[in-house]
Amino acid sequence: MTTTGAPGKADRHRTLKIALGVSGSFTALVALVMWLLVSGRITYQLALLMLVGLLGLYVGLGVLFAVYRFIDTLE
Repeated sequence: MTTTGAPGKADRHRTLKIALGVSGSFTALVALVMWLLVSGRITYQLALLMLVGLLGLYVGLGVLFAVYRFIDTLE
């Protein structure tokens, strides 16, 4: 008889991988914007605008996914 572990263990690992992927991609994009700013390719105002837009994108899509998952559990 084989055991596969706790029933929710695979879900936690999947959620952790998704969270690490999202935070890693966000950090990489912020680092890219900072590199562009420091190297003088973009201005401070453009860097700030890009960072605010990036944050808005990630927060907006996060809310969208959360609402989708909530509605999926209702059905």
